[in-house]
Amino acid sequence: MPLSFSGFWGPVTSSVDWCEANYEHSRYVCEFFNTLSSGAMVSAGGAGLWLHRRSLEKRFLLAFFLVCVVGLGSVAFHATLRFEFQMLDELPMLYVALVMVYILLDSRPAGAGRPMLALGLLAWGVVLTALATFTRGRTQFYAFQISFSTLEFFCLYRAYRVYKKTLVASVRRLFRTGASLYLLAIALWLCDLELCGPLSRLRAVPNPQLHAWWHVLVACGLYLLVVAIAFHRAQALGWSPEIRRRFGIPYVRGSSAILALHEEPAKPQA
Repeated sequence: MPLSFSGFWGPVTSSVDWCEANYEHSRYVCEFFNTLSSGAMVSAGGAGLWLHRRSLEKRFLLAFFLVCVVGLGSVAFHATLRFEFQMLDELPMLYVALVMVYILLDSRPAGAGRPMLALGLLAWGVVLTALATFTRGRTQFYAFQISFSTLEFFCLYRAYRVYKKTLVASVRRLFRTGASLYLLAIALWLCDLELCGPLSRLRAVPNPQLHAWWHVLVACGLYLLVVAIAFHRAQALGWSPEIRRRFGIPYVRGSSAILALHEEPAKPQA
């Protein structure tokens, strides 16, 4: 069970305290392994931004950027267990989910999207932000979890529909691997939350740090799913994409038609 010892950041003010013992390894870091593992999300988002900086639409770059923000917020949250830093973790999670909803519902080319869909999601984001920010305790915890989980499973359902339409074997493998990692991460998250008491009573067994594994697995699973969805989107737009790997990391490589979209238009001759 989390320790009651108050370290550098003072008493816990967040609406949830995970199973990792507080300030066990450093008086400056409340949950050491949860903080360290949050770097996986920063790495996944950063890799997505770098590898796709010239080959994907801005909507996908925004999604990868927000994953980076989630990771940084998660570092601050787990290092302190302060409510204000909890918001830096949870609010970007909602925004990533909303961006993914837009990506999965808007099939039109860039510049001919669905403004009403974007405005509707923006308004819903304002409502969810207020709901997460102005509630406290268990009410806040469940309000956020219900809001995020609804968006999360809707995105997984829509991703499954994209998977059913995909014919490229390598992309189908990305979908299956990404979904498997993501669902396993959710299972570990639930176990860490619901089985903390029984796990803590097994003193001969060290804490398995299931929430830390959630960070790593969800980062890997989300990255692979976004890459697979981006491939399908590029293919639907007629961009002739392909899956390449750099340092073992898969990414979408487009044709010259994609790269041309990111080039500045030629200036007229004087």
